[in-house]
Amino acid sequence: MKKEKKPDNVVFNEETQEYHGKLSPFATGVSAPKITPPDVTSWKNTHIVSANNQFKAEYEALQKSYKNLMDNFEYNNLVYSAKFSFEPIVGKEYHLYKAKDESTFLSLILPQECNFNHVGSFRLTADKTWEKL
Repeated sequence: MKKEKKPDNVVFNEETQEYHGKLSPFATGVSAPKITPPDVTSWKNTHIVSANNQFKAEYEALQKSYKNLMDNFEYNNLVYSAKFSFEPIVGKEYHLYKAKDESTFLSLILPQECNFNHVGSFRLTADKTWEKL
C-alpha cells in the first residue's frame, strides 16, 4: 500500500490521522505572511557594552581590593619584622622608625618628640594586624 503524499501546505499528523492547521502557533497556509525572526543585533550590541562595563568595574574593584590586601600584608611584615621590646596593646598607636644601621624599630615616642627617621604610624587591630595611620 503506497502512502499518498500530501502537499507541503497541508498540516497533517500521521499518528492521529488528523489535520491540525488551526492548532499550530504559526501560519500554515501558502498565502500566509512570511515569518521573519527579529533582528537582535542592535540589542546584543547595546547590552554587550553594558555587560562589559559591568565586568570591567568588578575587575577594577577586585584589583583595588587586591592592592589594599597586599599593602596591608607588606605593612604587617614591616612592623612584625621590626625590633620592639614590649607587648603592643590593641588599639594603641605606635610609630615605626629606621635606625642608622637601616634596621627598623617600633616605639611609642611620637615623631615630633624625636629626631629618628620616621617610617610610619600604625595601630594594632583586634585581629592582631597592623593598620597604617
